[in-house]
Amino acid sequence: MGIRQVGGVTIQARHWLECHCGCVVPELELPQGIVNPRRCDCSICRRKGAILASVSLDGIRIVQGGEYLQFYQFNTGVAKPYFCSICGIYTHHQRRSFPDQYGYNVGCLEGVNPFLIPDVPVNDGVHHPADRTSSGAPDAKS
Repeated sequence: MGIRQVGGVTIQARHWLECHCGCVVPELELPQGIVNPRRCDCSICRRKGAILASVSLDGIRIVQGGEYLQFYQFNTGVAKPYFCSICGIYTHHQRRSFPDQYGYNVGCLEGVNPFLIPDVPVNDGVHHPADRTSSGAPDAKS
């Protein structure tokens, strides 16, 4: 079961995300609320500092502003972090750990203050299994 309320905000079964300027608005299917919120310490996530949670690939729909979405790929090229080309806010990404899921920025959920979610764990993105070479050694790009 996920988090169904943050502060005074109820997480709806269909809840909107919004970038800072409001140009990009995805809608998420969150029937269980916010499931498995976490931070990641990989090279890009530790710079963003966002709290992330996930939905299935079919659990996100761009309601508005698809033309403003850009993505940035790095390292293995599997993850696709999307951000608004107007304000620069990261809204969601296709995950490399689970490419059948999108991670989303909990701080972009309409009305949600992510700092009110207690005890958010940190995933080890620095030592991600996808960053290993065929010999098992860490990839120099990690």
